[in-house]
Amino acid sequence: MGIVSADGQSISPVALSSDEAARGVAALIGKEISALDVLSPLPLASVEIEAPFPRPDRNIFCVGKNYHAHALEFSRSGFDSSAAQGELPPFPIIFSKVPETVVASGAPVLIDPEVSPAIDYEAELAVIIGKGGRGIRPEEAMDHVWGYTIVNDVTARDLQGRYSQWLIGKSQDTFCPMGPFAVTADEIDVADTTVTTWVNGEVRQNANTRDLIFDIPTIVATISAGVTLKPGDIIATGTPEGVGIGFKPPKYLRDGDVVRVEISGIGTLENRFAERRA
Repeated sequence: MGIVSADGQSISPVALSSDEAARGVAALIGKEISALDVLSPLPLASVEIEAPFPRPDRNIFCVGKNYHAHALEFSRSGFDSSAAQGELPPFPIIFSKVPETVVASGAPVLIDPEVSPAIDYEAELAVIIGKGGRGIRPEEAMDHVWGYTIVNDVTARDLQGRYSQWLIGKSQDTFCPMGPFAVTADEIDVADTTVTTWVNGEVRQNANTRDLIFDIPTIVATISAGVTLKPGDIIATGTPEGVGIGFKPPKYLRDGDVVRVEISGIGTLENRFAERRA
């Protein structure tokens, strides 16, 4: 674990045991960043960057249909098993991805055409919980947020449409690229943050968090109403308009495609999609 310099050229390791460091950002939650024992900087190019949470302790919480424009494109796509509730959901749609889906920026996302030929991307701002709790009120929710990172909520659309629950379509191995960095909550204005996605250099998604249907306090309050949130929990807040199924015909990902996601103030998450070999 380390602190990246403002110019992005170096990283200063934090003095942690190997077991602590293996937990990623989870090892820093509850610690004052300014009080960390920081070692001499190394060139960032000299280290291999892991996901901020190499293996989360619990499933990643996710929110579906949470940007106005995307909710409309998804409801009209034919893959939305929640469409009976209407184009815009009256309440947050919560699902999850298993921890084993997480891979780092730069790691391959493995696709298996025999399991699903309908692979899609979803760029998302992810919330990192710093202080746990149950029954968190919206006006107190931001006090429970440690920071933010980027995830690509990769989805097998045919599996998502086939099953009433989305977990299988969302939880295929390697289907949650995360990173490359995490930032503390004071680093960005999440009410006015840009989310952009490129596929093979073509801009596909370009939106702002102002288009969120349910804001972060509402999401935290909704989940914690009966589920105790824990430090280190991750909540992906939804994707903007411009996913593959929004095109006619759909633009699904294929072997060799490169997806790059940028969220202002955090960084750029980039992964190549590769067909799984026997």
